[in-house]
Amino acid sequence: MQKEFYDSLKQKLNEQAEFPHLYMFKFIIPADNKKLALVEALFSDAAQVTTRQSSTNKFISITAKELMMNADEIIDIYKKAERIEGIISL
Repeated sequence: MQKEFYDSLKQKLNEQAEFPHLYMFKFIIPADNKKLALVEALFSDAAQVTTRQSSTNKFISITAKELMMNADEIIDIYKKAERIEGIISL
């Protein structure tokens, strides 16, 4: 099922984006500094990463903008993010 999802995502990215492309990633994680560090480590120093605490302080939303050279780079970040417990990709 995941392979089908990523194949579909790759097709859509290649149809809709012209590479290199400034891509915006959005994630929600439980409020945990270790998990935040793991998400931030997915991106290069050149990425623009912003965070926002939820009103209940239970979650952190993360938005990262980074220049991606192709759809495979985007998918690779999503696959690495999957390994972070409790993460939600938007």
